[in-house]
Amino acid sequence: MGKVTLKIDGVTIKADPGQTILEAALENGIYIPHLCSHENLLPAGACRMCSVRVEGTDGIVTACSVRVREGMVVDTRDELAEKIRKLSCDLIVRTHPSDCTGCPKYGSCQLQTIIQVVGDTGRRLRNNKILTPANGTNPVILHEMYRCILCGRCVRACHDMRGVGAIKLETVNGRMQVVIDGDSLNDAACRFCSACVDVCPTGAIREHEEIAARQAGKTREAGLVPCREGCPAGIDIPRYIRFIREGNYSAATAVIREKAPFPHVLGYVCTHPCETECKRKYLNEPIAIRNLKRYAAAKDDGSWRQRRVLRSASGKCVAVIGSGPAGLTAACYLGGIGHRVTIFEACDKAGGQLRFGIPKHRLPREVVDSEIENILTDNITIQTNSRIENAPVLLEQGFDAVLAAMGTHRGVKLPVPGSDLTGVHVSTEFLKASGQGGRPYVGKRVMILGGGNVALDCASVAKRLGAKEVHVSCPESYGAMTASEEERTLAEEEGVIIHNSVTFPEIIGNCGRVCGVRIQKISSFSFDGNGSMIPKIVPDSDEIIMVDSVVFAVGQRPDIPDGFGLELSGGGRIAVKNDCETSVKGVFAAGDVVTGTASVIKAIAGAREAAARIDRYLGGVGNIEEKLSPEQYRDPSIGRQENFGCLLRRSGSVLSPEVRCGSFEVMDLGMNDEDAARESNRCLQCDLRLDIAPQRFWANFRGAGSGKEVDEQ
Repeated sequence: MGKVTLKIDGVTIKADPGQTILEAALENGIYIPHLCSHENLLPAGACRMCSVRVEGTDGIVTACSVRVREGMVVDTRDELAEKIRKLSCDLIVRTHPSDCTGCPKYGSCQLQTIIQVVGDTGRRLRNNKILTPANGTNPVILHEMYRCILCGRCVRACHDMRGVGAIKLETVNGRMQVVIDGDSLNDAACRFCSACVDVCPTGAIREHEEIAARQAGKTREAGLVPCREGCPAGIDIPRYIRFIREGNYSAATAVIREKAPFPHVLGYVCTHPCETECKRKYLNEPIAIRNLKRYAAAKDDGSWRQRRVLRSASGKCVAVIGSGPAGLTAACYLGGIGHRVTIFEACDKAGGQLRFGIPKHRLPREVVDSEIENILTDNITIQTNSRIENAPVLLEQGFDAVLAAMGTHRGVKLPVPGSDLTGVHVSTEFLKASGQGGRPYVGKRVMILGGGNVALDCASVAKRLGAKEVHVSCPESYGAMTASEEERTLAEEEGVIIHNSVTFPEIIGNCGRVCGVRIQKISSFSFDGNGSMIPKIVPDSDEIIMVDSVVFAVGQRPDIPDGFGLELSGGGRIAVKNDCETSVKGVFAAGDVVTGTASVIKAIAGAREAAARIDRYLGGVGNIEEKLSPEQYRDPSIGRQENFGCLLRRSGSVLSPEVRCGSFEVMDLGMNDEDAARESNRCLQCDLRLDIAPQRFWANFRGAGSGKEVDEQ
């Protein structure tokens, strides 16, 4: 069906049949004041702000409720329409507070923009204040209903759009008010979707201050979907959780694979920064996103492979040095867009830190093997036992580009007295040896020097190697440790003793072997220009802890051969420009070898950027995206759920400390079907907010302002 032609204020426009006058006007850049109307809600015609005259029609009509027709002539500036609009504005502002400059919605309030257009004729009528107290008891949604103008948008959004009905219009003490349908939002079966926040034209219903502060300065999408923004790789978390809730686990896994080719690995070891950002935490606890990822990956039937479309061969060859998460990720996406990739791995097996740096009781080796197998295609080959001594030479050998992604496999041993004693290990060698089935000597008592996740990995391995007493010492306070709270809790459950705010100036020996470590309490510490720690020692705080072995877990460096041919930065890392290119044209670098030891998900994110950069260097457009998941319908009607806000986190089960310390069997058993169903249902589905049209204001339209001329189209 063709377009409908009509005139609004003398301007000829075209509109879709079935559109209202208001919709047609706004779509064509002509502003008609409106408050109760919203693009995602059925018209109400309640506020009368959109009053207009239609030629040939008796009286004044509301533009939000009248459909366009061929040849219609509309006058928004009719004298009677203007009077009705001004009267409506008078009645609204009669009871509205006058503290605009102190309101959080100042500058983004639709009532404010209406007053600018209509004129603030109602200030003289402000003699009947609404005394409804603010309600800040809910940690997600703040109610200041004395700012409410009774447009009803929030009620319609909750009832009609979301199918919840947690709020309603009700007469209270002779005055119509928006009220909660219960003693609290949780009692009212609220889903905390915040649709009411998105449609409220004033500051009556809005995000709680802490949430609003986190959104400040971000794009709308980043602010409204914080978990996705918090993921370094940009995985669409709400989307794959929705697939899990639907029981489509392969689709869920495909969503993850579109951004990260290790969904199952990440399900075990991801540091889950997304959970830190999860909005659900303001109600009780964040969604167990990592565990849901693992659950879906374990049930993946591989049907996503049918949707993988490998692009035609580009004729370009890329060398990737290192087969850790960064190297394999880059190879996966470069191979997927048609480049021939050869991976050079110095060890006898691929996997890098996934295989040699993460203990097998945390990450099963069969999971690593399966993930690598899924990555390999005809375009990708791996050469193990192939240590590259000079990166630029690969260009001379016929490769069109090179990516250095060797990770950080060289442990750091601090130059303290006694560091050369027998029984002193470095974390990388210690973890690699134990991961390959070796049993490095620990004795009965072990001291781990360091406070990060690697240090606690070493502590857990020492426990499983038979150590009866395991100590961890670090200069940071307990709350400032770089090890995650989760890892600290697991370690303490296993009996690991953590010494915080200490330095370790000496390892004590006897007959050439370790017999103890001297520690000192510190009140603070700083670093000099060379990166050396300067501790402030607490007087008379020396203590000797008797141990049989020591493991340095104070950092890792790249194992870069002399003569590698690339400029290095601090810490022996490869120096790169913003485009991931090194000092040699055509040679790029990504992952821990650039950033220092980080996380698997950050290495993946860096590798994705490098892959896009390499493709552009090779003449492509840098588009490494692939579509592996099916389409998904985001149903705006989420429905009621009693006590939704009180649903407790289900993260699966973990072996008891007594059992798990007895072997290297996987300690985290993951989720069962019931856990996954309940946990996926706890999601607030924040991405649904993106389907709600953002509020627009007078100044957003080219015909903004009463009496302003609008160019004819």
